[in-house]
Order: sequence, then structure tokens, then C-alpha cells
Amino acid sequence: MFLILKIACLIVYGLALAGLAGLIGNDLASRMQSVAAVLLILHALELVFMFKHVRKYRGPLAVSVLLTLLFGLLHWKPLVAGRKP
Repeated sequence: MFLILKIACLIVYGLALAGLAGLIGNDLASRMQSVAAVLLILHALELVFMFKHVRKYRGPLAVSVLLTLLFGLLHWKPLVAGRKP
């Protein structure tokens, strides 16, 4: 389930970037950029409030921060449960 949601996040970010590059229509680009901005803001707030869990990642902290900004709870939730993300 987490994999499908992660792919959905990546699709939103990809469409937002495509809109910035002028590769898709203005209406879809505008919506995807708004959705991507909201996701990034929410994930940044998650990073602030769940940083103690983000630090549990076994790799570099910078990678864990990036993954949290991209995927939010889809990254740090398995860390809380003690599973590999």
C-alpha cells in the first residue's frame, strides 16, 4: 500500500515539474503545482514534529530528511514501527 502512495506522490511531483517546464496544459499544471506545494508544506511540518523518528533511519540523515520531504509519513511511519522503510 505504501508503495502505491509513494508512486502517487512521485507522479504529483513529476506533473508539477512538467508543468513548470511547459510540457502539460496550464490548467493541469496549475493544479499539480498547487497539490505539490501543499504536500511539500505538510511534509515539512511533519519533518519538524517527527524529527526524532526521522533520525532513526539507518542511512545518512540528509537522505532521511529528503525522503520525509518527498513522502512524509510514508517514510517515517515504518521507522516508528521498527520496520525497514
